[in-house]
Amino acid sequence: MKIIVAKTAGFCFGVKRAVDMAFEMAEKKQKGIFTLGPIIHNPQVIEKLRAKGIAPIDDINKPGINAIIIRTHGIPLQLMNKISDAGYKMIDATCPFVKKAQHYAKLLKEEGYQVIILGDREHPEVKGLMSYAGEDVLVVDDNEPLPRIKRNVGIVVQTTQPIEALKKLFGKVIEQANDVKVYNTICNSTALRLKETEEMSKGVDIMLVVGGKNSANTTQLAKLCQSMSVPTYHIETSDELEPEWFKGVKKVGITAGASTPEWIIREIVKKIKDIGG
Repeated sequence: MKIIVAKTAGFCFGVKRAVDMAFEMAEKKQKGIFTLGPIIHNPQVIEKLRAKGIAPIDDINKPGINAIIIRTHGIPLQLMNKISDAGYKMIDATCPFVKKAQHYAKLLKEEGYQVIILGDREHPEVKGLMSYAGEDVLVVDDNEPLPRIKRNVGIVVQTTQPIEALKKLFGKVIEQANDVKVYNTICNSTALRLKETEEMSKGVDIMLVVGGKNSANTTQLAKLCQSMSVPTYHIETSDELEPEWFKGVKKVGITAGASTPEWIIREIVKKIKDIGG
């Protein structure tokens, strides 16, 4: 049985940066350091950090806070200001690509454009983007009808969206608007990961997609593989592997989300080898 691991599988630049920052803080063994929400969408990394004394919190009024690490997805501007006003030390681990999207959302608002965000309204990155985009901001995905929009609109994109979704949205927007400004804020890592995963899916018997079940980009990879009509399993760890998945299988493809650590991928490869003999 041949095992093929995607070159783009695992931590992207922004996630690696954030995780490194958090573990560096953990090594200092200071009390009262928390992440605001999970720093990345990977339960195993969150538990490793918790074991080193850095746990996620949702409430900045929790007693005993000395420092707060801002998650990769960023947070709303109003919340950032509250943390600053409270006098906490702030370690900003927001992904630089997310920061760029926030900057463009703010710029469009200041230039008088109605901002349209392509993404998932419930995703923390999008909630943060909305806070920079003004009161008339719209959040849409590529599958829903576009509501009535103003004549001058600007588009920014959740960093993990596929380029096809942006093309589809742009086609809808130009039917209503006269002046359209688009900032393609999709992360290159996301685009490359999707492209490699699609190609890999064409030449294997099954695909394993590794990453948090609450990770948007990992779920997107799983949906892509399923659309390629290849048996697909979205797993978080090697404990979820089932021997019957590999009966008669000659080629296994493995891809992983941007928040999946390399050690989890290695464990999965090892267990598949054990199953395959």
